[in-house]
Amino acid sequence: MMIKNNKKRFVFLAVFFMILQPFFVFSKQLKKSDITIVRQDGTYITCNCELAIKPEERNFGFMQRKNIPDGTGMIFIFEKEQILSFWMKNTPHPLSIAFIDSRGKIRNIYDMKPFSLASTQSTVSCRYALEVPQGWFKKNNIQTGDVIKLDF
Repeated sequence: MMIKNNKKRFVFLAVFFMILQPFFVFSKQLKKSDITIVRQDGTYITCNCELAIKPEERNFGFMQRKNIPDGTGMIFIFEKEQILSFWMKNTPHPLSIAFIDSRGKIRNIYDMKPFSLASTQSTVSCRYALEVPQGWFKKNNIQTGDVIKLDF
C-alpha cells in the first residue's frame, strides 16, 4: 500500500513540475540595456530592453508575460545572420517585432497576435529581433530603414 501511494505522489509531483516549469525557467532577470534607435530624420528614441542571448532565453522570450510596459522590449541576439522566425505561443500580450540586420538596419516590422502559433518571418537574413508592446514602433514613428545602435 505504501509503494502505491509513493508512486502516485511521484507521478503527481512530476506532472505538477512539468506544468509549472515554464514559470520558473527565467525567474532570474535578463540583462538589460537601453537600445537607441536612430530614425531616418536623424532623431533618436530609446527603448529599455531585456537581452535574450542564450538559446533558452530566446526560446522563452515574453512567454507568460501579461504586462509589458511602454518603452520597454526584448532584443533577441543571434550568433549569425539568418532568416528569423517567431511565434506567440503562450504569449498573452500583443507585440510588434522588428527584424534587424547585422549592421543595425531595421528590415521588417510586423504586429503579432497573442497566443498565435502562426510564424512571423524576416524577409531577409537578420541577426537581431526587437519585440515591443504592439503599436510602440508606430507611435514613435519607427520604420523600416531606421537604424539600431549596436552598442549593447
